[in-house]
Amino acid sequence: MTGPLLLGVRHHGPGSARAVRAALEAARPRAVLIEGPPEGDALLALAADEAMRPPVALLAHVVDDPGRAAFWPMAEFSPEWVAIRWGLEHGAQVRFIDLPASHSLAVGEEAEEGGEPRVDPIGALAEAAGYDDPERWWEDVVEHRDAVADPRAPFAALGEAMAVLRETYGDGGHTRDVVREAFMRQQLRAAAREFGEEVAVVCGAWHVPALAGKFTVAADRALLKGLPRVKAELTWVPWTHRRLARRSGYGAGIDSPGWYGHLFSAPDRPIERWMTKVAGLLREEDHQVSSAHVIEAVRLAGTLAAMRGRPLPGLAETTDAVRAVMCEGSDVPLGLIRERLIVGEVLGEVPDAAPAVPLQRDLVRTQRGLRLKPEALERELELDLRKETDAGRSRLLHRLRLLGIGWGERLRARSTGTFRESWRLRWEPELSVRVAEAGVWGTTVLAAATAKAESQAAEATALGDITALAERCLLAELPDALPVVMRALADRAALDTDVAHLAQALPALARTLRYGDVRGTTTAGLAEVAAGLAERICVGLPPACAALDADGAAEMRTHLDAVHTAIGLLPEPGDTGGGRLRERWATVLARLASRDTVPGIIRGRAVRLLLDDGRIESEDAARHMGLALSPGTPPADAAAWIEGFVGGASGGGMLLVHDERLLGLVDGWLTGVAPDAFTDVLPLLRRTFAAYEAGVRRTLGELVRRGPAPRTGAGDTAVPGFGAGLDAARADAVLPLTALLLGRSDSQDSDGLDSFAGSGDLDDSNYLAGVGN
Repeated sequence: MTGPLLLGVRHHGPGSARAVRAALEAARPRAVLIEGPPEGDALLALAADEAMRPPVALLAHVVDDPGRAAFWPMAEFSPEWVAIRWGLEHGAQVRFIDLPASHSLAVGEEAEEGGEPRVDPIGALAEAAGYDDPERWWEDVVEHRDAVADPRAPFAALGEAMAVLRETYGDGGHTRDVVREAFMRQQLRAAAREFGEEVAVVCGAWHVPALAGKFTVAADRALLKGLPRVKAELTWVPWTHRRLARRSGYGAGIDSPGWYGHLFSAPDRPIERWMTKVAGLLREEDHQVSSAHVIEAVRLAGTLAAMRGRPLPGLAETTDAVRAVMCEGSDVPLGLIRERLIVGEVLGEVPDAAPAVPLQRDLVRTQRGLRLKPEALERELELDLRKETDAGRSRLLHRLRLLGIGWGERLRARSTGTFRESWRLRWEPELSVRVAEAGVWGTTVLAAATAKAESQAAEATALGDITALAERCLLAELPDALPVVMRALADRAALDTDVAHLAQALPALARTLRYGDVRGTTTAGLAEVAAGLAERICVGLPPACAALDADGAAEMRTHLDAVHTAIGLLPEPGDTGGGRLRERWATVLARLASRDTVPGIIRGRAVRLLLDDGRIESEDAARHMGLALSPGTPPADAAAWIEGFVGGASGGGMLLVHDERLLGLVDGWLTGVAPDAFTDVLPLLRRTFAAYEAGVRRTLGELVRRGPAPRTGAGDTAVPGFGAGLDAARADAVLPLTALLLGRSDSQDSDGLDSFAGSGDLDDSNYLAGVGN
């Protein structure tokens, strides 16, 4: 070596990685200097650990403010990672020479704002070469480049190109680079004094002209004087291929890390091996792909490369060939190929010896104990809370969510039982920062979650926030935090007089009590608070529902449904009168249903809730509907009543299908609406009936199209399909099939309807009457 070997690279470039390895093998330097924070020097030895599997990243964060953090990611095909491993394997001194993280985190991104748009060096060179795609240009001139006799020659050529760009664009809008390069030059001078000329530098190609040029020591010191400084800590964290596509740390990203990883690791015939991978993935997803498809796709990719003047097929050619041959022209399977192969869902691993905050270590221990390994690939997890392991997993995920560590996203359970939970899990590298941030609350997940819950209870001002926090504490099983939350809840509930706030708070308490039974956790005192809220809602709801506008009435209807469901779940503490709270709630609903000052949508919903609970008969519901749809009622109010009674996902459509009186009332009212008013109520009615399933809407349309059936007697208001009496002929028609289902012989049902209905095979002969109707 006749001087420092400057190896300008593209971060995360497999071609650059191979060239760096070849250049280091030829030069055999005693010291390898790498672009990165110098505080990471103490962590370099971990790169030789067998448990360290890239992609990984150096994570630097401010000790007093862990949310201020930066990453320096490295993949197996990153030139920096190759240089680190080569230096450790050959006994060379390996150092990071970029601006210390203590300075870069203090400066932040402010210095990069407000200037000219940043220059993309690769894009500028690609444009000069006549390419419209920087990725394609880089593949052609670097990734597909054959080995050369002098491994340093490609770096010299790239350095000259970058020198021209720096002369043209200056710092190119990268204002912080001037300070960073001044520090790099200082580190390079120190290494030259120690190792002479046997020094190699691996850095972004953009920085090569600044390191090769002549700059005075005094000028560099002046640039570095007075830089702000913070206390920073560094560690290794797992990274993912998907995150390599983001601008972070190095300020570089790649669109296809999985493809680049394949190019770096494939020993030979990379296109053939790639097509084989694609075929294997498609076969796993039940696509019909044969060896002939693979052969033809390889041929097509080569032909496309030749037609486009490229030295070898690149990602564009292989993708076009896969689409045409293996996917039959469809882009749908290409989405899977991009996610799984082109980008990839690889998650790196870091050895236990890497520094970590105590909370991180406790989290890792807990994950291992529960056999809940972090994965980059998104997956769904079904938990049965009756099992100890699943219950522990649920507690961990809820505690992490309370701490703001969103490893798992709660999904709607497929089962209606309260003992099951569904989660969607995906570990993102940024969660390591969230763990570091949460470390200020405690050294274990339980202690941290408890401390944060207590703090939130003390700071919360809205009643709904405190009730939601109580629910989260119960789900996370935080017994020490729950009493603190309960005291805050009782204090706030005593002061809040807004019925809407009380109505928002009650459902969370009801769910909390319900989950307390399932999880076996104590909820002492919670039932009394919930019952007190329900009593206050019963007192304040009727006045609060008076004189509301349309938006307020719609919101109050939502509260009405939520409170009704919550009261149905609440226990009756100390009540021996057989459901005193539910009886009082039924009285409140009856008052709402009969008050003219209450908006129609709320009156209609109150009648429906009473009908569903069996508090009133269908005749009473028809009477209320008849009054609401009387000629004296404004059409808009009548339409709102209908929306409240049969709207939403409450089964109102089936109610109209099976109750001819209600359907007849709605039909009669609608046909009597004046033409000018009909235009006003139509959007509301369409919104109501659009929520029904297609089959329900079709059935209602058929019933209305047929018109009313002939009356069969006094008081009959029949709609086709709803006979006033038993239709014996229709009932007899289903007897053979029913007998077959019950395992009876043909001779046993020879007497027809009467003999079968009188037998003991059915608990209630009314079943057959229902079949007949």
